Amino acid sequence: MPLPPAGARPSILGRGSYSESLRIGAILRKETVGGALLVVATVIALVWANSPASDSYFALRDFKIGYEPWHLELSLGAWAADGLLAIFFFLVGLELKREFVAGDLREFSKSVVPITAAVGGVVVPALIYALVNAASPETLRGWAIPTATDIAFAVAVLAIIGSHLPGALRIFLLTLAVVDDLIAITIIAVFYSTDIQPAPLFMALIPLGVYAFLAQKYRRFFGARAAAAWLILLPLGVVTWALVHASGIHATVAGVLLGLAVPVIRSKASGGPTAGPGLSEIFEHRFRPISAGIAVPVFAFFSAGVALGGWDGLTSAMTDPVAAGIIIALVVGKPVGILTTTWLLTKVTRAALDKSLAWIDVLGVSMLAGIGFTVSLLVAELSFGQGNPHDDHAKVAILAASLVAALLAAAVLSTRNRHYRMAEAEETADANNDGIPDVYQHDEPQNNAGGAANQPKP
Repeated sequence: MPLPPAGARPSILGRGSYSESLRIGAILRKETVGGALLVVATVIALVWANSPASDSYFALRDFKIGYEPWHLELSLGAWAADGLLAIFFFLVGLELKREFVAGDLREFSKSVVPITAAVGGVVVPALIYALVNAASPETLRGWAIPTATDIAFAVAVLAIIGSHLPGALRIFLLTLAVVDDLIAITIIAVFYSTDIQPAPLFMALIPLGVYAFLAQKYRRFFGARAAAAWLILLPLGVVTWALVHASGIHATVAGVLLGLAVPVIRSKASGGPTAGPGLSEIFEHRFRPISAGIAVPVFAFFSAGVALGGWDGLTSAMTDPVAAGIIIALVVGKPVGILTTTWLLTKVTRAALDKSLAWIDVLGVSMLAGIGFTVSLLVAELSFGQGNPHDDHAKVAILAASLVAALLAAAVLSTRNRHYRMAEAEETADANNDGIPDVYQHDEPQNNAGGAANQPKP
């Protein structure tokens, strides 16, 4: 790539590598299906929770199962939040490590913009919520609810409006969501963990350490043999999860730690980093359908079911400072935080937005980031407790704010579809002119039920 002319301003949100664009596109296609399932699960939960058969919904959600001596007798709703969401956060750990070890974001010049924007998109909504609820210490506890972005819901909106979002904006959106999730899980670990028990926490380091050692030492073995990963690594992961859960730290933190322990780069025996995807990418390929197709929709089903109580109940929810803070924070605070931080970064670094984009594109993506759902619902439950009126009001606000943010983002981005199609065609033409064959799209490992007959060895 030629250097910019002397005196030219550096650009931000420019095109990433073609391989990274293809990889991000594949991830977002999977998340589109997950987003559709998420919406369906949410609608079913809301309809059931407000139907004449609502008692059966809450009885199912609160039905307990598990082994009490190990402190694992939990309701189905708690199993979904503590257990299934650990799979979702495992994917977050995998994606985050892969981006910074082998992705475009390993370069500081490319990572600083989405990371800084994500921080702005967390801080501003949290401050807005805190200001709205400053007079109530009880409701102030929910300050972290509007901090996260739901990538599955966001890409589902993109699929509906048919937006051909350029590769740079897709990477920007995904990175925003991943960094948001990392910040959110850090907040959960620090601010929403109670009665920390040191013994099980230190004991969790043993299976976690064994898991990391085996994954690093035998990455080729576990990449080539799917059954071995299920039979050896999965039990170690479950034990780590159970001990973290017993320690008082939210169990989803274990998912992130396990994801970060998986190696990204292929071993030298398999050709090194340039020979193809490593174990992290293979695991992502295996587990994303489970996360997007089962874990997150099931969590949404058990978490989003709120008895609205008719018009009076809805009015009561919307007049609660909790709901007002969440709606303003997600719909206004998110885009303001992301857009303002990105703009300030261009001023501080004397950079310019890439010539293929306009600030309205950044605004549209920033509005999409206001769709806070999965992690927001989780933090709402941790803040107020399931069944608490504030928790119910928070969930109503999350649903309402996500819908409003989706509609506003769709209104902005749909006006740019023609421009996006032209940019997408130009990207593809440039890639083909660089000699990248069309079959490059198929270099990802192909999962199959029998194991790894067709999978590359990491």
